[in-house]
Amino acid sequence: MKSASKQFFPYAALLLVLLVVYLLPALWIGDFDIEVHILITLKIPVAITAIVVGAGVSMASAALQVNLNNPLADPGIIGVSSGASLMAAIFLFVFGSGGIAAQPWLFSYSIYYMPLLCFVGASLSGLLIFALAKKLGQSISSFILAGIAVSTAFSGIIAWLYLIAPPNALQSLTFWLMGSLHYTNYGSLAIAGTIILLGLIALIAMAKPLNYLYLGSDTAKIAGVDAGKLQTRVFLLVALLVGVSVSIAGSIAFLGLLVPHAIRTLHGYDNNTVFLCSGLLGASVILFCALINEYLFSTSVPLSMLTASIGAPFFIYVLLNKHKA
Repeated sequence: MKSASKQFFPYAALLLVLLVVYLLPALWIGDFDIEVHILITLKIPVAITAIVVGAGVSMASAALQVNLNNPLADPGIIGVSSGASLMAAIFLFVFGSGGIAAQPWLFSYSIYYMPLLCFVGASLSGLLIFALAKKLGQSISSFILAGIAVSTAFSGIIAWLYLIAPPNALQSLTFWLMGSLHYTNYGSLAIAGTIILLGLIALIAMAKPLNYLYLGSDTAKIAGVDAGKLQTRVFLLVALLVGVSVSIAGSIAFLGLLVPHAIRTLHGYDNNTVFLCSGLLGASVILFCALINEYLFSTSVPLSMLTASIGAPFFIYVLLNKHKA
């Protein structure tokens, strides 16, 4: 247990340091009353969004990789994220502010049903990928190819919506294409954050049974684990976590591929460790992106640009070190 806590501690400490650096400095720099108002109304929701989305996407990706026995099973590459983004983009294109059939009263309640819409989109894209992969033979490469095909198709539809959307709807659609931490409030976080937290708890409870999947479904069955039911439950949880995360932060590139891979390289393959460390590191990465946006840029840089710019060089570094080892 001491060994496990030693593994978690650096990531928890990093997250805490980033949180303090993001939230507190302005209180001693500008007008105190104004800064407190900004802290409560803007910065705290952004920080909470960064933490829950970073943890949700990273842990969901770690579970998806075990579920498919595929280290490249990032929700973006596999197509789950694009399904959630497509569902949200269609709604915004039709009913959102500036949409072709704008309904302000309907859009005002979107914080309640947007997580559901994105979950449905993520689930449908996942089912489509499974169906295509089954036709291709259900190998690891077939899932990758099916995921790339579905992700490309859905991204293409979103791009067409972006091209023909009314000018007033472009900003919202850009959010779904590139991601942002600035579209949440306490109301949306109360719903989406609670769903993500419950999903993460359920996922952690499945960490030990998922360890048996490394040895194959037959070995898992001997250990008393119904691999088929377990994989179905994990898939639904992944779709829920990714869909709800997309509903409040848009699509985030590279995070789900980078974080679990780095954790497994550093700490091994025990999912009890991988899930918790991935959640903490993923939350830290997204909070670091919020920190960069806060202090380095005068305008908000899309989240996927930051995660790809930070993650790609680090991922290459991890791969090169692993190859040398």
